Amino acid sequence: MAIVVEHDKRKHEILQKSLDVFIDEGYEDATFQKIADRCGITRTTLYIYFKNKHEIFLGSIKELLSGLEVTLLDIAGNTRLTAKEALIQILHEIIKSCTENKKLFSVLLSYLIQLKKSGQDPNERVRRRVIKLRHLMSTIIIRGIRAGEFKRLIVKNMNELIYGLTEAAIFRLAVLNEDSTKEILDAMELAITSWEV
Repeated sequence: MAIVVEHDKRKHEILQKSLDVFIDEGYEDATFQKIADRCGITRTTLYIYFKNKHEIFLGSIKELLSGLEVTLLDIAGNTRLTAKEALIQILHEIIKSCTENKKLFSVLLSYLIQLKKSGQDPNERVRRRVIKLRHLMSTIIIRGIRAGEFKRLIVKNMNELIYGLTEAAIFRLAVLNEDSTKEILDAMELAITSWEV
């Protein structure tokens, strides 16, 4: 049992340290050797934990997002918050996380461009990664409608608006290299406020 725990702990450490390699080097220039060097292990040892760079990259992203997911679920589960308050807090957490990991989103963008060049569908990859987030936002919107907080609008359209504004914020941070997301957050809050009864 101790071996499994140690294996999982080492894998977690590799994923955390590999994020720095991807941020520093970019997806294309990050190599198995550079990741192994950053982790203080050999490439052979790294192969015990991961098959390739792609698997490490996706594991690193998942590791980063899992912490954010726990925070968002806590906010969504807080029954003392109105639906509007919960949505706004969730959006602030998402934008805060994006701001803190701005360089990583640049790496993610280059990874998605590389996928597209290789004939794969980057939209499908992104869609699979954000499905829980979109479900969470829909759940809160439905809660707000049922509680009489929000107008009876089409949930899918409400979700799409908020998600689109979130994508715009990520684009501004990762591609345009803007530091402020205040305008996007203000637009998100305005959209949510306009749904109120």
